[in-house]
This record gives sequence, C-alpha cells and structure tokens, in this order.
Amino acid sequence: MRRISRITVAGAATASLALALSACGGTSTSASSSESKGGNKGLAIAYDVGGKGDQSFNDAAYAGLEQAKKEFQYDTADVEPTEGETDADKEQRLVSLAKQGYNPVIGVGYAYATAVKGAAEKFPDTTFGIVDDSTVESKNVADLVFSEEEASYLAGVAAAKSTKTNTVGFVGGVDIPLIHKFQAGYEQGVKDTNPKVKVLSQYLTQTAEEGGFASPDKGKSAAEGQIEKKADVVYAAAGLSGQGVIEAAAANKVWAIGVDSDQYKQEALAKYKDSILTSAMKDVAKAVYNLAKSVEDGKPETGIVRGDLKTGEVGLSNSNPKFADDTELQDAIKTAKEKIISGEIKVKSS
Repeated sequence: MRRISRITVAGAATASLALALSACGGTSTSASSSESKGGNKGLAIAYDVGGKGDQSFNDAAYAGLEQAKKEFQYDTADVEPTEGETDADKEQRLVSLAKQGYNPVIGVGYAYATAVKGAAEKFPDTTFGIVDDSTVESKNVADLVFSEEEASYLAGVAAAKSTKTNTVGFVGGVDIPLIHKFQAGYEQGVKDTNPKVKVLSQYLTQTAEEGGFASPDKGKSAAEGQIEKKADVVYAAAGLSGQGVIEAAAANKVWAIGVDSDQYKQEALAKYKDSILTSAMKDVAKAVYNLAKSVEDGKPETGIVRGDLKTGEVGLSNSNPKFADDTELQDAIKTAKEKIISGEIKVKSS
C-alpha cells in the first residue's frame, strides 16, 4: 500500500479550521448541497454516530467539507447516520453518493470500513476516504488515521501538572482499540510526569450501538463518579458523550479536557468553556480537506495517510488563557512534544 504524507497535499489548507456550528442532531439521511458556479459535484461525507452537531469528531469533518466547498466552488453533501443501521445501509449510502457523482466520498469513522471497501469496489474511478481506520486496502481508498496517543500523552502531562488531588480521570466512549489509544497515551503521560497521580479510567459501553459515543447522560454520570473519587481533571474520548463529561466538570468546578476539536471554542459548550483546560485535537478537518484537494489536483491520496505530532495534525489547543499562560505547564508540554517527535519518548497505543 502506498504511503504518503499529508504534507504533500497540504497546499492552501489552513493549520486549523474554525468551527462555528450550532448543535443539531437527528437521523435524517437527506444530503444537503450547496449552489456552485458550475454545478459540478465534489466532496461528500457520511457521518459517524452522533451526527453533525456533536461539537467534536463529526463537526470537524464538516468543517473540512465547508473549507473545500468554499475554495473549490462545487456542490457538496453531508449525510446523517440512522439508528441501528447495518453495514449494508452504510454501503448503500456511500454508493448513492458516488452514483450521484460526488468525488471524493468519505465515511467518517471506523464503522464505515466494510461499507467503504464494498463501495470502492463498485466505483473504482471514485476516490473514497475513511477516517480512523487503516484496514481498507484499495487503490482508490485513503485511510485517514491519526496518532491520537501522542496528543493524549500531552493531555496526560497537562492533567498531571494541573491536578491538586493527585487523582485524574479518563472516560472512553466505547471499549475498542481506537479509544484504547487515547487511554494508553493519557495514562503514560500522567505517569511519566508524576508517578504519584492516580488515573481512574472507565468506558461507557462495549459497543457503539449501546450509545457510548452519543449519550451525554452516560458521560455525565461517569464523570460524576470519578469526581466523587476526587478526580479534579477528567479527559473524555467519547464523541457526543463527552459533552456530559464537560458539563459535570463545570458543575463540580474541576477541569475537563476535550477531544478531537478545540472544545473551548465551541458555541454549544460556551457556558462550560472556563472549565475546559485544553483539548487533545486531531485535525480531521484538515484530513478531509486535504483529500478533497488531492482529488481536485488530480493526484488523489491513497493508502494510509497519517497525521501525528510531527505533521502538526495532532496536539493540544491553547485557547484557554489559564492554560496558555501557565509557563511551567507549557514548558512541560513543549519538552514532552519534542521528545515524542525525536523518538526519545515512545508513546504506547494500547
């Protein structure tokens, strides 16, 4: 499988894309498209569980779509998931988008692996992308993956330097290998920074179908349980459920660490932002935009395309002034980042 760096197609991509999206849920399967100069069809995305308005993973993908739509002046589509859908349902959604002429077509989330593989075989001249999965081996598929454990390690450093109780928490949405990467990096970052700090870790569900990525109430309950056990920094890697973790942290006047997007800046979380210390980000927006740009340039990305600390596509947000202005904390994070990039620190992914 050909491996390429996103740097080769970064071009005019901005280092970060602002998200100014109002929360919206629902299970609509209708595509929304924009008016364009020529009526040509470009990027289409199919959302993961939680849909648009999760203030996290899916909204980051939408921001990448909006950037491509603005720059390339073409029609785009974004399609919501449905409750209890099968792989066949997902594949039909991608096939429908490809049949309509959209290119590239991206499945947002590892759950699209089987669907992307099937759709790519049916439409070999269309470029497909999948976010957070590296198992689809096809000449017309780009596996858009990230070193989430590296950003999570830095989140662990931040947590260990910020805790006053020597107890911090981790809330994972679903007990799967992808989320294990967040937990492993976070716990290692905490322990390497201060071995005396205890990490309380919990998963909301065993499967995505049980709502682990889409249930703020479950996130809130888990965070409250950890806070009762003295955790004063709680990191959530739980999609929409993370909103409940942030709400619980704000209510109990402890720190929350957001995920995937800069959650301090998100409109739907504005009333909790003073409790969001930082966010462990992965630039899904840039990955989505870059794939669209590579197709537009006639050189489609294929194979595994990885974003990490070295490429600048994972890292911590600096939006909260209390975080950004803490010199000791920033120095510790900078040192850890340099050691990870140089290879001196090997971050665990499980």
